[in-house]
Amino acid sequence: MPTHREPALRVAGLRKAFGDHVAADDIQLTVPAGSCYGLVGPNGAGKTTTLAMAVGLLRPDAGRAEIFGVDVWSDPVRAKGLIGVLPDGNAMPERLTGREVLTYLGLLRGLPHEVVAERTGDLLQVLELDAAERTLVIEYSTGMRKKIGLAVALLHAPRLLVLDEPFEAVDPVSAATIRAILRGFIGGGGSVIISSHVMPLVEQICDHVGVISDGRVVAAGPLADVRGAATLEDTFVDLVGARPRATEGLAWLSS
Repeated sequence: MPTHREPALRVAGLRKAFGDHVAADDIQLTVPAGSCYGLVGPNGAGKTTTLAMAVGLLRPDAGRAEIFGVDVWSDPVRAKGLIGVLPDGNAMPERLTGREVLTYLGLLRGLPHEVVAERTGDLLQVLELDAAERTLVIEYSTGMRKKIGLAVALLHAPRLLVLDEPFEAVDPVSAATIRAILRGFIGGGGSVIISSHVMPLVEQICDHVGVISDGRVVAAGPLADVRGAATLEDTFVDLVGARPRATEGLAWLSS
């Protein structure tokens, strides 16, 4: 059985290529149990590919991924029972209502019907989706889809949450609610990984961070150690070697 001494996630040597493009190259990461870990990088850096391999959604060309010591690819059922995932794209049955989606996926996981019903009601209420619980998911806004996706990830009470851009298109009030849920989850012994390119958000809620650029980890560790005396955004720009483009060519925008 996995123990609390095991890291929430350990990946070693993960690699994935799509044709000639290497999206992830020898990824090495350790996410301590009980941490809120921010995975940051430019668009196209390999964050989503890395997380998809780490949680068993995309088979790597090489390397290993372990959830609390359980190998994701040799023991996938056991490993996936420990995690809740909000993936990139967040595809789900669109011709069901929010309540029906949670009920269907909860029963599919083998949860008792009464447990699914109770947890579904709680999640819809806390995430402010109860007023739309009879609305088909296809009619949900992008922010509402993020929230129902988070509800699906939380439903079975996982030990590790892996969230790809969980605050994208979410209004400020809902974002504050999600932050409170994540703080409570971590306070209760859970662990969280958040992929984002919004540095102030990562600084606000994460205690560890990994920086990915061009498919490789260029820095990882406690937030204070990676950031140093600068802001995370300034450190990030230095690490990935990117600078804002000059805007003189848009002088025609000025009146």
